[in-house]
Amino acid sequence: MDTIADTVYEGALVIICDTANQERISDNRYTKGDYLIKIDHHPVVDAYGDLSWVDVSASSTSEMIYELFLIAKNDGFICNENAARLLYGGIVGDTGRFLFPSTTEKTFRYVSDLVKYRFNRTELYEKMYQTNRNLAKLKGYVLQHFQLSEQGVSFVKLSKDTLEQFHVSGSETSQIVGILGDIEGIRAWAIFVEENDIIRVRLRSKGPAINEVAAKYNGGGHPLASGATITSWAEMDSVVNDLEKTCKVYNTNL
Repeated sequence: MDTIADTVYEGALVIICDTANQERISDNRYTKGDYLIKIDHHPVVDAYGDLSWVDVSASSTSEMIYELFLIAKNDGFICNENAARLLYGGIVGDTGRFLFPSTTEKTFRYVSDLVKYRFNRTELYEKMYQTNRNLAKLKGYVLQHFQLSEQGVSFVKLSKDTLEQFHVSGSETSQIVGILGDIEGIRAWAIFVEENDIIRVRLRSKGPAINEVAAKYNGGGHPLASGATITSWAEMDSVVNDLEKTCKVYNTNL
């Protein structure tokens, strides 16, 4: 992230993208601007901003921004090659390389436009999904230590000591959250990551809606991909129990 002075916010238009609630905004100086716009595709859990554009049917905020360009290009908006590369990368990332149910006909239509721009898609993929040695070893740890219940709930605990052992930061664990999704029998899973004075909870699902569970623990997100935070390991059992209840209802209705 660029480091900018407080004065940059004076009289500024501030645009917050892809952030459902204010607690997850990385820099609280956003309140210093004169006008605030929220652009997001997550279910609304925190209605903030002077102007809010939320489209839960969109695959990604990048898809929404490209749609904004299409609407406004006759009024002077420009999409250059670098913008196209970044928007394409945003769509690829948020759709899980077009595997998630949020991928629609519109998504593919916009992507077919973006690939007409001259940028190296192979290089982009390599940089997005390249894994360093430390993360690769942590993946092995996760695959060896995850637990799985009869209802299909899986979880793994990554303490500070474990992260230090593998020389991996808490933020880097976002790159491995999907690895449990390929395992037979898992319907929903949580990776608990200890970071300073909080424990970040990365939640994913292959069917049961987990965003309501996330909302109970200072978080939110999509029905199949959410995040939350807890303040102690004692709360971990509570999160897992709520996932169990969610999966039980889902399994009963199959």
